[in-house]
Amino acid sequence: FWLLAFRTVGKQISAVLSHQCRCDAGWSGDACQYPTNCNLTRKKSNQMCKNSQDVICSNAGTCHCGRCKCDDSDGNGLVYGKFCECDDRECIEDETEEICGGHGKCYCGNCYCEAGWHGDKCEFQCDIPPWESKRRCTAPDGRVCSNRGTCVCGECSCHDVDPTGDWGDIHGDTCECDERDCRAVYDRYSDDFCSGHGQCNCGRCDCKAGWYGKKCEHPRSCLLSAEESIRKCQGGAELPCSGRGKCECGKCTCYPPGDRRVYGKTCECDDRRCEDLDGVVCGGHGTCSCGHCVCERGWFGTLCQHPRKCNMTEEQSRSLCESADGILCSGKGSCHCGKCICSAEEWYVSGEFCDCDDRDCDKHDGLICTGNGICSCGNCECWDGWNGNACEIWLGTEYP
Repeated sequence: FWLLAFRTVGKQISAVLSHQCRCDAGWSGDACQYPTNCNLTRKKSNQMCKNSQDVICSNAGTCHCGRCKCDDSDGNGLVYGKFCECDDRECIEDETEEICGGHGKCYCGNCYCEAGWHGDKCEFQCDIPPWESKRRCTAPDGRVCSNRGTCVCGECSCHDVDPTGDWGDIHGDTCECDERDCRAVYDRYSDDFCSGHGQCNCGRCDCKAGWYGKKCEHPRSCLLSAEESIRKCQGGAELPCSGRGKCECGKCTCYPPGDRRVYGKTCECDDRRCEDLDGVVCGGHGTCSCGHCVCERGWFGTLCQHPRKCNMTEEQSRSLCESADGILCSGKGSCHCGKCICSAEEWYVSGEFCDCDDRDCDKHDGLICTGNGICSCGNCECWDGWNGNACEIWLGTEYP
């Protein structure tokens, strides 16, 4: 074997012999990546090891001086990633004990199958060619499984929210029917299709006599046209009732029922936006007015989370604002008293180190998290009573 010497990230790996690193004094690890002596506090180190869900090393490793050391008890290196977020053991087929059954490649715990094979672990062989499979799955509008499912060997597996009864809310040979389109607000426990005034047929409402509208929401007795009714309910908002209520004859009924935090003529005020993920209003340092925090003297920020006075030195403050790559607030914000204040010009930038993009959160009716939750680093944290990737599913009591 050749004896190689080279430098890497401020340390020298003095030799590589028999494919193993011989580390200089003060360094350890398979690739000499862990310093023996750490200048970071445990809190700072653990913070640098947290993934986007604030879990240290994804519960699949240990944190060493701000770097994750992934579990490798079996010595095959199947757990990896900056935060040990990838676990290729998920790709091992139970019977053959091969990665992806020997018919695909594994990347970050997911199998990518070779042509002609399918299944979570590429365990099933398809007896029709790929072009025929795609043809059978193509809906009349030209989209494969109507963009609501996955094509598996010529059959669509619909991405159903709640498969109950004979079929779920998304059904049809090519997933062309979406019963959720018949509901004003999706409620998995309710059969209140078409506002209770019609029948849902493949995602379209057939209204009873005396009712009209896309979801049979307008009574014929209403003197307003559907357009006038919606215009009154919309006001200056993008959606009728600000996307937080039901519009009937120009008047809004705000959701969820009985929650006084959502109010206003067009449900424009949502005081839930003043709460953090723990439910604390304005950080305990202010009051909420129509969804906006009015901070007490000495505090500022969207949720009054920043004190104006700081007991830290500039150097101490900056050290707490540096992300794992050493950049201050990811280059998208400023540092104040050890906390990042993300740029107001880029509304979608968030996160402890301004390293998150709220545009990554799922939308429904054009609203991030459907207006029923908080976007937390690309994932919707739903308020009580709501569920779903975009907080679009109501799990609470029935609406009035």
